[in-house]
Amino acid sequence: MSDAPDVLFVMDPPETFDPRADSTFVMITEAIARGHRPYGTSTAGLSLHGAEARGRVAPVELREGRLAYAEPARTRPLHEFGAVVMRKDPPVDQGYLAATWILDHAGTPVLNGPAGLRTLNEKLSILRFGELVPQTFISRDAAELREILARLGGRMIVKPVYGYGGREILLAREDDPNLGSLLELATAEGTRWTVAQEYLPAAVEGDKRILLVEGEPIGAVLRVPARGELRNNFHAGGRPEASDLTDQDRAICSAVAPMLREADQFFVGLDVIGGRLTEINVTSPTGMQEINRLAGLEGSQTMQARFWDALALRLRAP
Repeated sequence: MSDAPDVLFVMDPPETFDPRADSTFVMITEAIARGHRPYGTSTAGLSLHGAEARGRVAPVELREGRLAYAEPARTRPLHEFGAVVMRKDPPVDQGYLAATWILDHAGTPVLNGPAGLRTLNEKLSILRFGELVPQTFISRDAAELREILARLGGRMIVKPVYGYGGREILLAREDDPNLGSLLELATAEGTRWTVAQEYLPAAVEGDKRILLVEGEPIGAVLRVPARGELRNNFHAGGRPEASDLTDQDRAICSAVAPMLREADQFFVGLDVIGGRLTEINVTSPTGMQEINRLAGLEGSQTMQARFWDALALRLRAP
């Protein structure tokens, strides 16, 4: 293996990445700066030939400030790459799960580990951590959700188990005349599992995204909701503000880290509201560029540099 092996990103089309917002963008540009040749493919480009995983891959280059494929795709075995970085955005659907089964046969390090991606639901894996998380329930029965709402004091957050990017997050209130319709929509009339979670008043101040590499926190950013908006996600109009790690944040990271290492989840984003862990994001967490800008990070101190420093250790391991 050379000092700078080829690295494959399983991802969305490179031309869709925002050069000022997407974490995958700076992961790839950092790889180029370090002498690696990054390649890309989609989940649909993966295949199995017997037990050998292959991909329809093409090299990625920086062209006029944006990423693009440099040449037509061709098929290569995945074991020829120094590592495979799984950065396909949700949803975690049939195609995503099939891709993780193919990546089980990659024959080279896959980050994040495909078995862990299947096992750790981003909404429900928090339930392993007791008092560090808000009261959380899962049901698809509207009557049961009404009982949970009463138990939670008349206000709760509902969101789909496989939701992502702030989509379909709703605030349920006992005094809302539309409550019945809201629960019907949330559960798709009893056919879809729904997360019901204690409403945390600190949500109006924002939620904190904490990035971890190899279980260690490397940075954080506060996502503040737009005026009149419930959701904090950047995709839903949330604005980034600088944030430091508190003692409670570090306690949460320390509690979660062993599980992440055991599941081989290399790069993870924790969501924390009012000192309570609300989600563990393992599919394609973002926030790198916002942290870099707000903290004035450059060179070896950037989030992507910290990511690649840790990945370089993986590439050098036997």
